Order: sequence, then C-alpha cells, then structure tokens
Amino acid sequence: MYQLFIRSNLLSTLPSIVPPKKSNKVNHHVTIFLPILIVLILAFSSLVCFKLCNNSIKKNNGNTTTTKNGDVFCIWNYDGKIAHDDIIRATEDFDMRYCIGTGAYGSVYKAQLPCGKVVALKKLHGYEAEVPAFDESFRNEVKILSEIRHRHIVKLYGFCLHKRIMFLIYQYMEKGSLFSVLYDDVEAVEFNWRKRVNIVKGVASALSYLHHDCTTPIVHRDVSSGNILLNSEWQPSVSDFGTARLLQHDSSNRTIVAGTIGYIAPELAYTMVVSEKCDVYSFGVVALETLMGRHPQELLSSLQLASTQNMKLCEVLDQRLPFPNNAMVLLDIIRVAVIAFACLNFIPSSRPMMKRVSQSFATELTPLTIPLSEISMQQLMSQEFKALFHILNN
Repeated sequence: MYQLFIRSNLLSTLPSIVPPKKSNKVNHHVTIFLPILIVLILAFSSLVCFKLCNNSIKKNNGNTTTTKNGDVFCIWNYDGKIAHDDIIRATEDFDMRYCIGTGAYGSVYKAQLPCGKVVALKKLHGYEAEVPAFDESFRNEVKILSEIRHRHIVKLYGFCLHKRIMFLIYQYMEKGSLFSVLYDDVEAVEFNWRKRVNIVKGVASALSYLHHDCTTPIVHRDVSSGNILLNSEWQPSVSDFGTARLLQHDSSNRTIVAGTIGYIAPELAYTMVVSEKCDVYSFGVVALETLMGRHPQELLSSLQLASTQNMKLCEVLDQRLPFPNNAMVLLDIIRVAVIAFACLNFIPSSRPMMKRVSQSFATELTPLTIPLSEISMQQLMSQEFKALFHILNN
C-alpha cells in the first residue's frame, strides 16, 4: 500500500511537468526505479537497526572488548555487572589495604563489587609488565582459562591486558591456599581427614580433565599446595596457569624448567622435556603433603633407606589430627598414600596417568584385613597394594 500510495501521487503530478506524448515512457521508468529505491532504503534501515541493537545487547551484558596496538580489555561475568571502573573503585585504585597476597609476578587483591559479588584480582605491577616473561605468563593464563571449564579449576571472570594496567579477575576462594591451611595450626585441625581426602580427589579430577579431556592436552607445570585454592566449603580449585603449556605431540615439547621447588619432577632437570607425567609427580607431592601436614621432602629423600621403608604410615600422618576411627576414612587415607607413592616414582613411564588416578577414587574398595597401625612405607609402594587400589601403571 505504501509503495502504491507514493506511486499514485507521483503520477498525479506528471501531466503538469511532462509532455503528454512522453508520459507512458516516464511512467515506465518510475515504475522500475521506485521499488528498487525503496528496497535499498529498507535494507539500509535494517542494517542500522541491527547494529544499534547489537551494541545495546553488548552494553547490557557488560561485555567489553577493545583492541588497540595489541592491548586487550575484556570484562564479563555471570551477571554482566563487572566493569573496569567498578574494579578501580572497589580497590581504591589497588590500594594495599585490599592486598591479600603476593605471587611470583603480581599481587592479589580482594574486592567487593557494587552487585555484592566478591572477587579476587591478580594485578601485574607496572615494572613487571615491562618484563616479557611476566607479560607472557599473564596472557598465557588468559588464553588457557578462557577456554576450559571444570568445577575444580579456578574460574576466570575477566581480564585487562593493557600496557598501563594488567589484571585478571577470578572467583574468590575464602579459605585461601591449601598451603596456608596446612601450615596454620588452627585451620589444620578443622581440616579433618575426610576433607583432606576430598581435596586430593578434586585435584586429581582437575588434572585428569586437563590431560585427557581437553582438545589439546594441557600440562599445568606448577602443581603445588600454594596453587590449590579452597572455598568456604573446602572444595579445591587448581589455580595459576601462567606457566601452563599445551602439549604438541608432533614436537619435542622442550622447555625451560618451571614450577615450585620441591614439587618439580626430577627428570626435568636433565631432559627439559615437559609431559603429563611432570604434573603427576607434583600431584604425588601434594597428596602426601596433605596427609602429612607438611612438605614430604625429608621422607622422600630417605625413602631408599631400610629404616624409612619400615616406618609405619600412622607415624607420618599429620599428628595434629586425632587418629581416624572410621573404616572408610581409614581406607581412603591408605588409598591416597598408595596413589601418592605411585605418582612419585622416579621413572616417568612408571607413574600412573591422572585419568587412572581419578578413576581409582571412584572405585569401591574392600576393607583391608591389616590395621592401619601395621602398614609400612614399603607395603604402600608394593605392587600388591597398587593392584588392590587399582593404581597399577598404565
């Protein structure tokens, strides 16, 4: 109707302008040109409306992505209310009063956003941002964490990668790191055996996901008690993916040694080749540390001695906790110990895959006839116990 209305009006004015003998020709041109013009106008209008709607949706979702000279700023989260200015206001421009820790290449801040959400912010200091290795670690962490999802891997809500300011926004973990809990006498007592076993299970599940369920296997390279965070319900999340690496099976995967001293697989010192088995070794250290309440370095360095092999498991367990009296908890403690020693094998190929470790925790076990007080280090490392707990080498 709209097109016809315009056309009839135009035609009504033609006799006073155009000689009668040419009216048929003009009418023919108008008839062809007018619909084409209208279609073009409508198409242009639709394009403008689409663009405006798209920008409005992005604004409402709180998603912002800006790229200029290699700088990237991107903020998002579950409710879309995180914004750069909110972060600056919540920390009073990263005032030290909000600082809750300092890592290898940045400081961690706690911030409460206007929506009530509490987040943790890892900020790279200005002078550190100029160091290529630190800048690369930040960008590597963004790349890895923005592509993976697992209930026991820390969630990345957003990031700002700019030459003037660089920070990452994570979920806030109320209990802090596993390391801080183990070395706090008050927290350690609350951290009972059942909770400790569940922590080890959760970390095993996360590493199994990284190694076996990602499109390209990911090696964390810095699994340690300091990089395992705990929430208010004592659930663990593996964090700090700054040195994580995607495994390329068509290359040598040679690399510089990375990680925390005391958790690094021994073969890295002479082969410089990273593999999933490096994480497996580090996991073994963490599992044993969780049971002992302290780093197992002294035990590991003397493990070949007969006196150490004859030591009983109950002697090395965290003495701050009462002796476990629940049969299933006892069995789980023994299982964690057997798995830990299997993962600590000096020969990488003799260590189990993390998928096998995670599956072992899901297997129902038959109660042992031998009491915990009689189980020795040597028995924990035996093939018999590995078979009993379904942890034989892959």
